[in-house]
Amino acid sequence: MNALKISWKSIQFKPLSSALNILLIAFGTGILTILLLASTQIEDKLNNNSKDIDLVVGAKGSPLQLILSSIYYIDFPTGNIPLKEANELSKNPFVKRAVPLALGDNYNGVRIVGTDSNYISLYDLKIQTGKFWSADLEATIGENVAKEQNLKVGDKFNGAHGLTENKDVHKENTYTVTGILAHQGNVTDNLILTNIASVWKMHEEAHEHADGEIHDEAKEESAAMQNREITSLLIQYRSPMSVAMFPRMVNQMTSLQSASPAMESTRLFSLIGVGVDTLQYFAVLIMLIAAISVFVNLYNSLKERSYDLAIMRTLGASKIKLFMIIILEGLILTIVGTIVGLALGHFALQLIGHYQESSQAKLTGMIFITNEIYILLAGLGIGIFASIIPALQAYRSNISKILAKN
Repeated sequence: MNALKISWKSIQFKPLSSALNILLIAFGTGILTILLLASTQIEDKLNNNSKDIDLVVGAKGSPLQLILSSIYYIDFPTGNIPLKEANELSKNPFVKRAVPLALGDNYNGVRIVGTDSNYISLYDLKIQTGKFWSADLEATIGENVAKEQNLKVGDKFNGAHGLTENKDVHKENTYTVTGILAHQGNVTDNLILTNIASVWKMHEEAHEHADGEIHDEAKEESAAMQNREITSLLIQYRSPMSVAMFPRMVNQMTSLQSASPAMESTRLFSLIGVGVDTLQYFAVLIMLIAAISVFVNLYNSLKERSYDLAIMRTLGASKIKLFMIIILEGLILTIVGTIVGLALGHFALQLIGHYQESSQAKLTGMIFITNEIYILLAGLGIGIFASIIPALQAYRSNISKILAKN
């Protein structure tokens, strides 16, 4: 006598009730899966993209906005800062490395970032094909950019003013792709990198001179450099003492502001966590309701099948066998519901990621994390919890009384 086969037949005998129980468990499990995958990916992205950046310096405004725009590229910059002032900060004794950023353009929604070779060292970038940019209007693109925009080494493209729209295209200047980055697993997979001079060139106004006018190009270039601006600086500290001294110096002694990626990322994740916790409680409530539903289903089923179970005892089935039949019935319902819920959670998150506008914070359902095992174990626990009382009643049932009533 196969206990598993009997349990499965019993579930099939009540398809609507069984389907409802599976659906409730799947719904709660699906929500928990989405929250687990999304929060894990967001936290990983926050950590991976800012792990070697101690401070961001930019224009006055929201510190969180400064971090989001300069590290994660999912917000608009707080403004520009004078190049002269940025250079002075870069030479400060507290600073080990300062990486300048110049933002303002995009290509089909992909942000074009003007920077220098320090950016390569900061993220330890590697080339897949081609080479890094070395001259004006040369660009090195991330792996995802190459795939999504169908670009290869030697291709040309025109950037557009702004960070998202592709309307005001800079047709007078064309970028040339000189290299494609190897997969980095961070924000650089979704960026177009070039030098800062290229970004300046895109926004320069043509200077017309009257015929025969004599002008000194060196002086003009020097004057222009005095008025140059960049978007922000990514700072690496030279010593632990810099943590206490440098941010205060920037905020109090300059017209700029500093923002700590660690502090702002923690603040951002705590804000996200409020909504995540609420949804987690909601999902757990649904799963508890599902457990009660499975319990009621098994309890009622036990009453209806008491005579059948008594007949099985007379035919040689042991008390343990009846106990296992009821336990297996509850486990089958919850395990199937949990597996369906996990699959639905992955599918739903993949769908959400597909329609996300920002490539920097794009989520995917095509990953599996070890914590999902705990969700599966929770499903097993719910199955045992819901079926233990009916199973004990089946174990303790009095055969003679049941048969006498019928």
